[in-house]
Amino acid sequence: MSGTTTAAAALRRRAAGAGANRWVVLVVLCVSLLLVAVDATVLHVAVPAVTEDLRPGAIELLWIVDVYPLVCASLLILFGTLGDRVGRRRVLLLGYALFGVASALAALATGPQVLIAARALLGVGGAMIMPATLSILRQVFPDRRERALAIGIWSAVAAVGAAVGPLLGGFLLEHFWWGSVFLVNIPLMLVSLPVGRLLLPESKGDGRGPWDVVGALMAAAGLFGVVLGVKRLGGGEPVASPFTLLPLLLGAALLAGFVRRQRRRTYPLVDLRMFGRPAFSTSVGCIVLAMLALVGLELIAAQYLQLVLGLSPLQTGLRLLPLTFAAMAAGLAGARMLRRFGPRLMVCAGFCLTAFAVGLLTAMGREDNSALLLSGFVLLGFGLETTLFGAYESMLSEAPQEQSGGAAAIGETSYQLGAGIGIALLGSVMNAAYAPGLTGGVPGVPASASSAAGHSLGEAYEIAGQLGGPAGVALRRAAGDAFVHGLHVTLVVSAALLLLGAVMALRLPRAMQCEGEEAVAVPAPRDAPRDAVESRVTA
Repeated sequence: MSGTTTAAAALRRRAAGAGANRWVVLVVLCVSLLLVAVDATVLHVAVPAVTEDLRPGAIELLWIVDVYPLVCASLLILFGTLGDRVGRRRVLLLGYALFGVASALAALATGPQVLIAARALLGVGGAMIMPATLSILRQVFPDRRERALAIGIWSAVAAVGAAVGPLLGGFLLEHFWWGSVFLVNIPLMLVSLPVGRLLLPESKGDGRGPWDVVGALMAAAGLFGVVLGVKRLGGGEPVASPFTLLPLLLGAALLAGFVRRQRRRTYPLVDLRMFGRPAFSTSVGCIVLAMLALVGLELIAAQYLQLVLGLSPLQTGLRLLPLTFAAMAAGLAGARMLRRFGPRLMVCAGFCLTAFAVGLLTAMGREDNSALLLSGFVLLGFGLETTLFGAYESMLSEAPQEQSGGAAAIGETSYQLGAGIGIALLGSVMNAAYAPGLTGGVPGVPASASSAAGHSLGEAYEIAGQLGGPAGVALRRAAGDAFVHGLHVTLVVSAALLLLGAVMALRLPRAMQCEGEEAVAVPAPRDAPRDAVESRVTA
């Protein structure tokens, strides 16, 4: 049995890599991911320049920043499952082309409406690219040991992209106009299109049954509503606001209808039976919790570094770089750790290490402690990337190969939702802990001024500057103390959520299950032909 399984694995490996070196394919996929990851953050530093040139209104500026991740998150399931149906390479190459065209439109935009439309098209292109990279990686690396190393490199590139975005944007803005942050995508896409067409293998699912167009649109609209509502919550909007509550309710209703529809269909768009596998559902939950902690903490840490310690945006970016380098190291070492410790111990330890790092950072105060911040950020980056690596690898390996596009889309959607929920949840905790320190009144400061200062630390500093004199100094000191207190409360809540993730990770498999070990046949669905049944490997 073992020899037969090994031979089958070798055949799958040769078929997947036919005509292309799989490691060269990995480089092409990583370049794709790097562009998408960079574009998610590169605009942040260009907002002042865009505002000065295009003069957008407050709502238009919000859409310029948010429409890219909003559209991208909404369409991941649609394009991930479409790739399973019509071909993952085809969807990826179309995503390349659309991303390049949209980048040109964004760079040359003459008004805010054009830039919003271009950013929306970038989101469509990103949604075509992101799940395709993971699902092609799943096909090109059928051997789980090699796939673990490939996912480690892939996740390290994602960490680099998120960190490089603001730094690259800052460099380009110092030498060129704001449109250059988009224009840089075009030559890379012009190279990626022919290289991808030449090297990337085509793959698709079994193709049984029609593609559920209605279900795909329901998933897209439902995710759009939920992500929009979560983003508005993260921006400080009240839950009772109709512009927050209505998208959340409609989105949740559409997603509930989507789940009901998929359960009734003979050939569902997304096989929800995957969630019945503890490793898959647990991995998705771990991704949400890890991203919830990472994005919320990064946002609050950036505010702390700039507003409390008084660092410039460039200095802030450099202080956060150790977090990224540690995440890269964890991604590159992830395959070896997974083989040695297994998914359960790896993800659980990653959560615990991250919780320890968060607890360590509660020692942050009004004074700059660079050694504390360095050690805390290094542990935070290594722990979170260890968690994400183990969760992504387990999720992708647990999904059937014909459903790899849908599984990758679910993972990426969980990533985006976790980030949005993290900003909303931890931001709300921060505000709830910060505001009482000022709204209760500050000695020597007018009640109206201290109450208004309770909205945010930036607003408090602005009011303190207007007041001037002893009152301004007192308000600034009180606001800084209230922010540090809120930061400590938020870190404690984050640590509790991370420890909850560690408990959740106990449902993951104890050992890494690889091809070539003892194989056990899994019964096929009643409507599947017998020759479509694949052997699954168990420890």
